Amino acid sequence: MIDNTVGVVILAAGHGTRMKSEIPKVMHELNGKPLVGHVVDNAIASGITQKPVVVVSSAGTLVRAYFGDRVEYAVQEKQLGTGHATAAATKVVSKDAEHIVVLYGDMPMLRPESIQRLVHRHIERDNTVTVMTVTVPSFEAPYTPFFGFGRIVRNQRTGHIEQIVEKKDCTDVQLEIKELNTSFFSFKADWLWSHITKLQNTNAQQEYYLVDLLKLAIDEGQRVSAVATDPHEAMGINSPEDFQVAEQAMSLRND
Repeated sequence: MIDNTVGVVILAAGHGTRMKSEIPKVMHELNGKPLVGHVVDNAIASGITQKPVVVVSSAGTLVRAYFGDRVEYAVQEKQLGTGHATAAATKVVSKDAEHIVVLYGDMPMLRPESIQRLVHRHIERDNTVTVMTVTVPSFEAPYTPFFGFGRIVRNQRTGHIEQIVEKKDCTDVQLEIKELNTSFFSFKADWLWSHITKLQNTNAQQEYYLVDLLKLAIDEGQRVSAVATDPHEAMGINSPEDFQVAEQAMSLRND
């Protein structure tokens, strides 16, 4: 059990257009519970937080109705990326929080024990940034969805992380890398809040990406490392087909 020096931010403001539904993606049910409900429950069950901060859109009434006062809320008025969404939580997260964990409302498979490991590694190593990674054996089925994940590029001599390269920016050689970014992060709170305003939106989507903070930390010589988890825990839900796969995986887990 960890005390209240850890804050948890859960990003749940996206609309999920591929779901072809008026209901926000995070409120679609998986095994009888909204996606974001699984994420909140797993965060609380991990013991690192009693009341996570959920970042919602200005139209997040269904999320608010579901959780009531079980969570704190921050509002992302415009959908300008994961960095922008995390920044929306700045004034809501407890001032006592020395470390911030960022999770996603549409990634319900991450287990409480894995959230614990992310935080323990982060604090144990005195990291500024800790990223959770997965390593897949190939990009053939059932690992095809992971081909779209960012690649973890390491220094061949030291093994240290040098950067995360998004799939669309990868060279042919980098596309072959099987260690991938899940986008689950733990940050030192002071460093996060002082650097999140430095993010740039100079990319095709004109969005502020949380992952870009890792490069800022590396460029500054900050302590950065990774903790690995099982690929199935990094499964995102982006389509009706993904729901079917996740339902099967969750049923097997609960058997």
